[in-house]
Amino acid sequence: MAKKKWAAEATVNSPISMLDDGCLMHIFSFLSPIPDRYNTALVCHRWLFLACHPRLWLRVERPIKTTAEPGVFPTLEAAISAARPGDTILIAAGSTHIASSIQIKKTLCLIGAGMNPDDTVLTCPRGADSALEFLSTCKIANLTIRAELGCCLLHRGGRLTIEGCVLQCEDNPLDYLSCPIRSTATNLVKGQLHGVTVARTRIEGGAKAVCTSGALVLQHVRAIYSRTSVFFWFEVGEK
Repeated sequence: MAKKKWAAEATVNSPISMLDDGCLMHIFSFLSPIPDRYNTALVCHRWLFLACHPRLWLRVERPIKTTAEPGVFPTLEAAISAARPGDTILIAAGSTHIASSIQIKKTLCLIGAGMNPDDTVLTCPRGADSALEFLSTCKIANLTIRAELGCCLLHRGGRLTIEGCVLQCEDNPLDYLSCPIRSTATNLVKGQLHGVTVARTRIEGGAKAVCTSGALVLQHVRAIYSRTSVFFWFEVGEK
């Protein structure tokens, strides 16, 4: 506790504290959302306000106040609808968020706010084809996505990057219809490269871990078909 207090005081008394809010926010915009920009929010109240400003990223969390807070949305679908291409959406940890066939047609980055992917859960209810459907280049990180039936992620176009996530298809009699990752995009469409990159991710359940005929890159991916009997560890450069 004393160490954190010393670090906060050192920051307040440093030359960087003399910069105005606009300049500091511009500096923060060059930091990677997780963990660098997220860690800056822990320094002091001023940095917390600037690091979580809607100009840098949008947030999905339960409203605490009756008045709406700029850049904060009660659902992931609302945040994606309001986002601009290139925005980052930080999804609050500690609760389950519903994601039912949400189409993403612009370049976005979706990040779970917890320390681990299990802290931020997106649930796809039965009856939906997928939790998230991607039609543009996007990245998701630090999330757990669960689908009762269907697929967790449906990739139709662009370059999709999945990093540090857990993808789960729940056990049910129709496992052959479910697949954690399904891609229908070909390698080259309208002169643009399309493909899926999966890194440091655990995939559980479903008929196949990944179903695609296009470009696929797997790096340090764990795939569990039967949670009680079979365990596979993949370290694949490119397929």
